[in-house]
Amino acid sequence: MRVIGIESSCDETAVAVFDAERGLLSHRLHSQVAMHQAYGGVVPELASRDHVRRLLPLVREALAQAGSDRQSIDAVAYTAGPGLIGALLVGAGFAASLAYAWGKPAIGIHHLEGHLLAPLLEREPPEFPFLALLVSGGHTQLVDVQGLGGYRILGETLDDAAGEAFDKTAKLLGLPYPGGAALSHLAEAGRSDRFVFPRPMLDRPGLDFSFSGLKTAALVALRGRILDDAIRADVARGFQEAVIQTLAEKCRRALEATGHRRLVIAGGVGANRRLRERLAEVAREAGAHLYFPRTEFCTDNGAMIALAGCMRLAAGMHPGRPIGARANWDLGDSCATGV
Repeated sequence: MRVIGIESSCDETAVAVFDAERGLLSHRLHSQVAMHQAYGGVVPELASRDHVRRLLPLVREALAQAGSDRQSIDAVAYTAGPGLIGALLVGAGFAASLAYAWGKPAIGIHHLEGHLLAPLLEREPPEFPFLALLVSGGHTQLVDVQGLGGYRILGETLDDAAGEAFDKTAKLLGLPYPGGAALSHLAEAGRSDRFVFPRPMLDRPGLDFSFSGLKTAALVALRGRILDDAIRADVARGFQEAVIQTLAEKCRRALEATGHRRLVIAGGVGANRRLRERLAEVAREAGAHLYFPRTEFCTDNGAMIALAGCMRLAAGMHPGRPIGARANWDLGDSCATGV
């Protein structure tokens, strides 16, 4: 069973081929970061147009790298949402055309399901069930993962996602787009005791998050100061430590509440080295094992979509309905059949 996966939810165009027996056979990706840097963020119309240009060449490259052709592909999986609706429609329309021309089924995949399953691409994948911290530019959620399609949201952000807060604070510090990674790098040179920011929602029970106030606290700390390199690094360090401690404490509470002994970290912020170190400590203290995908599969990629498509095809969990795309889509709604 072999599936080609297409990812186009935001500013990465990605295609991969996954085989149920041989694993990941190829993955190709084009990032639009350089194009969007001049605007300080993703411009949806430009992103959609670039997906149109990149998809067909990337499919050809992925098939060649995998040593595959249309006859050896059993299904076309694509990201159906959530994401930028124009970008999603480009991928969905392309997938529909490809599936129709090849006479194969098309399988719509929830973008967050792809991230949750990404650690299964590794040599030592986690077994179901597990607790997942899904942390990215658009989402921050704690998810009880019972199996394929079995997702229960335990807690989520009430405002900004952690990655969004990273990017906005990086902009306050005058860092280039994309700011989250730049802020994390700068934080390594900062002092941890100069700026101590609040740890949002740790003073109350529950597993929800809130990061907009933390961003505001960083703004207040910067007000009236001359922003030299030392100030920037110290603010970055204090901000990052506040986010990481908040995420770590919520994971500790969730492990205790669920009794899970496997903790998965997924999403773009999951590539943060300091976050991985802190969650490793949390997992060790709780007697749990920590799993995460390699860095290239933390951010958006086609491999996770191809894997999810292959798993859903094998389980008979795909709708057989017309192609669709949804800009807003709760993860729980994808449990049974996808789009």
